[in-house]
Amino acid sequence: MTDAVGSIDMPDAEDEAPDSQKKTRKGGKRAKKGPLKRLALFYRQIVAELRKVVWPTRNQLTSYTSAVIVFVVVMIGLITLIDYGLSHAAKYVFG
Repeated sequence: MTDAVGSIDMPDAEDEAPDSQKKTRKGGKRAKKGPLKRLALFYRQIVAELRKVVWPTRNQLTSYTSAVIVFVVVMIGLITLIDYGLSHAAKYVFG
């Protein structure tokens, strides 16, 4: 049975090349661009990533928000009850 290209058992041809043959660049692409071009590239990349986001529908957003609000209210109630109980226990114990 043959291994797939790039598998752990059989590396690609690129991986077999010695390190002395590989070219190294100083600074890469950033060294050739000015700060404004890099900033523009950064914002273009942000917009491109935001276009990939799957945004929730209005119904999903409403249900998620409702679930979070209910959870927070329940947790506030629990913490209040625990605090109230512990404060009364401390008053009983310490006078």
